[in-house]
Amino acid sequence: MKVAIVGASGAVGQEFLRVLDERNFPVDELLLFGSQRSAGTKYTFRGKEIEVRLLQHNDDFRGVDIAFTSAGAGISRDYAQTITRYGAVMIDNSSAFRMDQDVPLVVPECNAADALQRPRGIIANPNCTTIMMVVALQALENISHIRRIHVASYQAASGAGASAMAELVQQYRQVLAGEEPTVEKFAYQLAFNVIPQIDTFTDNGYTKEEMKMYNETKKIMHTDADCSAMCVRVPSLRCHSESVWAETERPVSVAEFREAVRNGQGLQLEDDIADRRYPMPLFHENCDDVYVGRIRKDLANPNGITFWLVSDQIKKGAALNAVQIAEWLIANDPAFCR
Repeated sequence: MKVAIVGASGAVGQEFLRVLDERNFPVDELLLFGSQRSAGTKYTFRGKEIEVRLLQHNDDFRGVDIAFTSAGAGISRDYAQTITRYGAVMIDNSSAFRMDQDVPLVVPECNAADALQRPRGIIANPNCTTIMMVVALQALENISHIRRIHVASYQAASGAGASAMAELVQQYRQVLAGEEPTVEKFAYQLAFNVIPQIDTFTDNGYTKEEMKMYNETKKIMHTDADCSAMCVRVPSLRCHSESVWAETERPVSVAEFREAVRNGQGLQLEDDIADRRYPMPLFHENCDDVYVGRIRKDLANPNGITFWLVSDQIKKGAALNAVQIAEWLIANDPAFCR
């Protein structure tokens, strides 16, 4: 298996290296690609030092089986044909192709088989907030069809990249030292603050991030359910959190949903209020699964249930989901079964 990572020096690119190693992904040869700034940098993978190549429109992707791309939507659009020209499957972590009809948008716990239909050789990795939500919603959908969803997300600095994480740490130090905080990656100071805006606003008053949750949920789950989201940036480092309110066709009991979570794919139940056990970002960095707690009936809707989620944004929200797509292909796609 010949594998490539595009955007190898970024936060998600580095996470790809860790996840591929952790999961013993079958890599015979690994190629790393980056910008002019990162080309020449060397990283160690399974005891071997690999130098980052400059991403160019050439034949470097000849023989590549799977290419994980995480260098931004513009780069993905510009280099898609170069990457897939010789048959590589491009699993793209940007927003470039997510809503294209001829590109599957995949979360393996929900719609893995969609990855088999990829006429352009591209599979899109969804937005991080959508990924963690639909993993939990799939367990609920298996009990009763979901009619509508309301969600408030509490998103970590990591969603804006490694430099944003560094800026948050720097801001805390500056504020505690009585200095003026550096504000470059966010619209406002994030330390000791929350910012009710992620991405730019659209004409309907929702941000692009919020509309991603609306549109991507429908595509992944093949559902008619609408999702109304409020996305908020909070001063945690890696883990996103979400409060979800879902309305189902029939009432679903707390016990039913707890059992579905307990037996669900990619889920961990952490729901014991007597012992004050519920998911928190502090405790789930570098974890693979989506953690679910605070499961309750919705007091405002007899068919509603509400719950709380936490998951590592860089891991399950990005690199791990993409690697799981590749693992599913290797196990199920005749093009990879050898």
